[in-house]
Amino acid sequence: MWLFEKIYFCTSINRMNTVNFAHIEQAIDKIDAMDDAALDRLNETQAIAQPTLISYVMSAVDEYDNEKLESLLVFYFTVLHESFVLAGNNPKTVTEEDIDAFEEEYFEVLDAYFNSEDETLLEEFTDQPELVKFMAMEIGAEEENDEMMDDETATQVFIVTMALTSLLSRASA
Repeated sequence: MWLFEKIYFCTSINRMNTVNFAHIEQAIDKIDAMDDAALDRLNETQAIAQPTLISYVMSAVDEYDNEKLESLLVFYFTVLHESFVLAGNNPKTVTEEDIDAFEEEYFEVLDAYFNSEDETLLEEFTDQPELVKFMAMEIGAEEENDEMMDDETATQVFIVTMALTSLLSRASA
């Protein structure tokens, strides 16, 4: 019995907490309540904690040659990272090696997803089903000025945030 309890205790310590809609809502409410100075401090704290990850995410602006992505990716990076923190996760710093190790499989999953539009592929890959659902809803939602994100930008935001979600999830495990 002692061995079983020890194994259970060790595996439960290393388990990541799944982000749920309440964590996402709390993150958005927290961010919305911040003034510009507080938001800048939060963004700086996140950038210091995840310099490689933020660089990877923001490289999409140049890679896709889409300036519209910049503010969207900063916002979603902040929301997603804060959601992980509010869920009780403290993601380790993502490295270039972590990104390299995940990319090939990620692009295979993306291809399968775009061929089938089966969200469960991304939910299982990211290990964060509610974040996948949240981002799927976000890219189809109207913005504050009653406009929708254009399809190209929406697809790019979704691709990048799914990579971000997966990498944060792996860093939290």
